[in-house]
Amino acid sequence: MSRKKIGEILIEQGVITNEQLRLCLQEQETNKILLGQILIQHSFATPKDISMALARQISTPFIEKITEQMVDPKLLGKVPLKFLRQNIVIPVLFEGKKTIVTSNPRDLEPLDNLALLMGGDVTYAVSTPGAISDAINRYYPLESSKEMMEELKETESKEEIDLGEIAEEKDILEMANDAPIIKLVNRMLFQAVKEDASDIHIEPFEKELRVRYRIDGTMYQRFSPPKRYQGAIISRVKIMAQLNIAEKRLPQDGRIQIKVGDKAIDIRVSILPCSFGERVVMRLLDKTKGVLELEALNFSERDYKIITKMISQPNGIILVSGPTGSGKTTTLYSILNRLNQSDINIITVEDPVEYTIKGVNQVQVKEDIGLTFAASLRSILRQDPDIVLIGEIRDVETAQISTQAALTGHLVLSTIHTNSAPATITRLIDMGVEPFLIASSLACVMSQRLVRKLCDKCKQAYSPDPDMISRVGLTKDQAKDITFYKPVGCDECINTGYKGRLAIFEIMEITDKIAHLIVEKADATIIKREALKDGMTTLGMDGLRYIKSGLTSIEEVLSVAYVEEAIEEF
Repeated sequence: MSRKKIGEILIEQGVITNEQLRLCLQEQETNKILLGQILIQHSFATPKDISMALARQISTPFIEKITEQMVDPKLLGKVPLKFLRQNIVIPVLFEGKKTIVTSNPRDLEPLDNLALLMGGDVTYAVSTPGAISDAINRYYPLESSKEMMEELKETESKEEIDLGEIAEEKDILEMANDAPIIKLVNRMLFQAVKEDASDIHIEPFEKELRVRYRIDGTMYQRFSPPKRYQGAIISRVKIMAQLNIAEKRLPQDGRIQIKVGDKAIDIRVSILPCSFGERVVMRLLDKTKGVLELEALNFSERDYKIITKMISQPNGIILVSGPTGSGKTTTLYSILNRLNQSDINIITVEDPVEYTIKGVNQVQVKEDIGLTFAASLRSILRQDPDIVLIGEIRDVETAQISTQAALTGHLVLSTIHTNSAPATITRLIDMGVEPFLIASSLACVMSQRLVRKLCDKCKQAYSPDPDMISRVGLTKDQAKDITFYKPVGCDECINTGYKGRLAIFEIMEITDKIAHLIVEKADATIIKREALKDGMTTLGMDGLRYIKSGLTSIEEVLSVAYVEEAIEEF
């Protein structure tokens, strides 16, 4: 019995119509490329649709996602990385059997070669090219830290440790033959990217060297290389960041650009001399992720309406407040992304420029040569901008220039360090900005925090302590209708119980009543009370919607939102 054609299977599955198939077959005769590629190019089918049809055609399983549980590092390590990437195949353990997962089951030569390498007796499965490439990049084994330490010992006894040259932007997974200290630093970077860490901390102490990662805002210790390799590791990082190896007394800042699989990673490096050596912090930015859409920030319906109304105004100041690492820059970039049109002139002043936005003119602050926020802002206003983004309002000069810019017809976006939206008013007055200028120029203030999202794979329903329920502002009757969840921990979330983060917001619109209170220099508590009457939701209230939907835990919300706020709210 002859096999069904891919087109017939896709029609049976309701993916495409007869007319769409006819058009693509005509194009295939002209271009001589695979039917699946044509269907994807025209958006008639997705890569998943094509892979599922291929699996059905040859009666093999379709694997949507290759998980860590399927991967045997020893089995995977037998196959050269280059071979896997070129042929988009990966060996796994599926349903207890050695299985070759491919995106193109018609290409038999690499499948036969891989089966021979695995010792025969294998089964086959189909997945999308994207899922296979992601699994290769994520799970291909590097040498373990223990193996590297052994190699370092051998190298150390034979010759001087090789620190390598300045690193170009190349895939660190392919640098398998480099010197041991280079491989150790590469592993450090690879592991951080694999675990979605935002920062790597290399911390020297009297008798040990500690490496910690910040994942979803929380620090985790990962390994402790021997103290004697401290100088070599830090020197290697300096070489990669093109810093001065000989300078050990002064702080230094630099950048590294690397690739991990298909991810382009930009790393900001900060080196600070401490008592027992130089401390290194590396901030990792995944350039392939790009800027989030405004909808992806998960505003509540009320907050989304206010923020879209505020950013559509031709002038005024929109301030985002919160501590370091609370996602302020991400929010501002999302707003800029929404406003970015060919007929609008947008200029930013940042320290540093984190993501490049096409069509936006971005200025990097350089305080050592006098290019401060205030100096840049004065020049920018002569560049005929419609929208200005200032990385941070740090001083009275920047604040005053911002208010003047807003009053002369510019929309100004910026961040400020305060604990809540109403407290921002007090902060600006304390800086020395006149209350009547704040009242007439400020459009809205947004305070935000990040809470960790519970892992969908392992979160567990439970009954929280009554004290915790009251602390988050709920009564016993309200709590009866809510299913509360707590973190557990599994392989998917690196045993933390959490995976990813969500933003909670407190958005205060400057209404006529609030503007009047600002002019009168009213206390932040009075301003807050008025904002609540206007419908403002505080951080605790906004976090409660995530608790109710089972996305986060009570403890997470209480860790970032004031307890007294939660009590006041209900």
